[in-house]
Amino acid sequence: MSISLSFIPSLTLPQPPSLSRNATVPRRWFSSIRCGPRDNRGPLLKGRILSSEAIQSIQSLKRAHRTGSLSLSLPPLRRLLKADLLAVVRELLRQDHCTLAVHVLSTLRSEYPPLDLTLYADVVNALARNGEREEIDRLIGEMEGIEGGYEKDKALAKLIRAVMGAERREAAVRIYGMMREGGWGSESWEADEYVAEVLSKGLRRLGEEELAAHVASTLRSCCHSEKPIQKHLYWGNIISVIGLIKRAL
Repeated sequence: MSISLSFIPSLTLPQPPSLSRNATVPRRWFSSIRCGPRDNRGPLLKGRILSSEAIQSIQSLKRAHRTGSLSLSLPPLRRLLKADLLAVVRELLRQDHCTLAVHVLSTLRSEYPPLDLTLYADVVNALARNGEREEIDRLIGEMEGIEGGYEKDKALAKLIRAVMGAERREAAVRIYGMMREGGWGSESWEADEYVAEVLSKGLRRLGEEELAAHVASTLRSCCHSEKPIQKHLYWGNIISVIGLIKRAL
């Protein structure tokens, strides 16, 4: 039996709506949002992660500073690891809480010697940036009598540059006095040319011509003499330099 094709119903599919050129297409508007700090505080450095102990210490220091009981927060700071103390100091400096940073630095200095001159240079720069220049003299004065930490010429030069940039004559003279008492320019601690250049130029700019001349002569004696400096000549020179330093202070 055959089936005729005329009996098969035709299927009509719906036609898609035609788009005319005059048809209005709804537009979507996008607004740009900028996320950033609400103050002039710098961003966190890449890779810097504060531990929970460091964060709690920063919060407790701020609370104690607001209530005027800063000394009460010292015992828990002594239980922090060195890495946490360093992180606390740098974070406080980033937030321009210089007084709190100096407070933590004293704990770091007593608990984990020797001195970190690079960190001291950062503190000096922060104090100068916030107009607390007189605190720089007090900070450098607290370093007197502490042994060790001065032998790294790169860190020492950074500290000297920071002090000279803040134009603190007293602090600069004290640094040179500590260098001489530590043996700078002798057989045990040879004078570095770059350190001597930075120190000599800075002292001369601050009006200490005589001390600047001693720095230059010490460098010449160390670098251009064929024989090591004899001990009696070195100590005779340092006595005269210390006399100049005392008169300058």
